[in-house]
Amino acid sequence: MKSQKRNLIFSLLMLCVLMGVDQFTKLLAISRLKGQPSFIILQSVLEFSYLENTGAAFSSFEGRQAFLITLTVVVVLLLAWKLFTLPATRRFTPMRLCMLFILGGAGGNLLDRLVRHYVVDFIYFVPINFPKFNVADVYITCGVALLALLLFFYYTEEELDRLFSLPGQKN
Repeated sequence: MKSQKRNLIFSLLMLCVLMGVDQFTKLLAISRLKGQPSFIILQSVLEFSYLENTGAAFSSFEGRQAFLITLTVVVVLLLAWKLFTLPATRRFTPMRLCMLFILGGAGGNLLDRLVRHYVVDFIYFVPINFPKFNVADVYITCGVALLALLLFFYYTEEELDRLFSLPGQKN
């Protein structure tokens, strides 16, 4: 019980820090980049440029805020439930961290959608003309990529069967 309480406190603090950093960078983007020309970090490689994104990844679902908010809330609730039902052992710390990064990113972008009605994007990777993104998107991408590696190479099939079975279901 003590380790579960410690995991809950750590998780909530980590989410606050992740979302706080994301929101801080977005506030900087609004105050320093909105209405300004791109701020070049590395010529022809990386620049900061303000964008109000009313869609999702690659501007998909443009203008469909209610749908995106609903989808995000469902994903956040499912991921939070899974996070807090993980065994409170060190073995699952890497999975817990990945889930926290995904939740922190989803929460940061959800907060934007609820408060501003758009997501602030400002990081632009020039060489591949990649769509603008933000710190929350980095959290989600890194969290999902690392989680995939863990699921494929770190956890055993038996551990995953136990984690992803429904209550009362026999493995």
